[in-house]
Amino acid sequence: MSSRIRVVVAKPGLDGHDRGAKVVARALRDAGMEVVYTGLHQTPEQIVETAIQEDADAVGLSVLSGAHMTLFRRVLELFSQRNAADIVVFGGGIIPEADIPELQRLGVAKIFTPGATTQSIVEWVRANVSTSVS
Repeated sequence: MSSRIRVVVAKPGLDGHDRGAKVVARALRDAGMEVVYTGLHQTPEQIVETAIQEDADAVGLSVLSGAHMTLFRRVLELFSQRNAADIVVFGGGIIPEADIPELQRLGVAKIFTPGATTQSIVEWVRANVSTSVS
C-alpha cells in the first residue's frame, strides 16, 4: 500500500494547450507524488474513468478553453454517480475570478489562477489531499 498522494492531471475538452498542465504534473511528481497525465482532449468520462482506475486521491483539471463551468460540473457529477466523490477536484487555467465561487459551490476544492506558483500548488495538494487507504 502506497502512502504517496496519487494525482491525475487532465486536459478536458478541445483546448490544445497543455504546457501548464505538464509543468504542474512535473512539479507534483518532483515533490514525490504519483502523477498520471492523461494528455489532451479528454472527455469528462475518460478523466473520471482514469481517476477511478488509477485509485487517484485527486484530479487536477487544466482548462483554458472557456468551458470550465461545463467541464468541472460534469466531472463532479460523474464522480458522484460513481460513488467517488471523495476524490479531490482542483484546477486552473483561464478562469474568471467571478466564476470561482460557483465552481467551489459545485465542489471544486481549489482553483489556481494564472500566476500561481508550482510551489503553492504542491503545498496546497499536500495540505488538502489525503491518500487512499485501500
